Amino acid sequence: MAANNNPPSGLEKEQIFGMAEKEMEYRVELFNKLTHTCFNKCVEKRYKESELNMGENSCIDRCVSKYWQVTNLIGQLLGSGRPPM
Repeated sequence: MAANNNPPSGLEKEQIFGMAEKEMEYRVELFNKLTHTCFNKCVEKRYKESELNMGENSCIDRCVSKYWQVTNLIGQLLGSGRPPM
């Protein structure tokens, strides 16, 4: 956006919309990967019950927590420009 507080031009609006669209695509892809990864890791292949059991719930909670921790760590490393460990 312009530094002089003028409303964004048509081109700037288009760029902002494009960036928001890319961000949404990234978030949807991240959510889909998270869901797929944790479901495959934690849920029995043959369903025995219609609800998740306590073990599956715990596994999913841990999986999601670790997934977000790693995602945040990678984001911080990429943002800082430091090489991975």
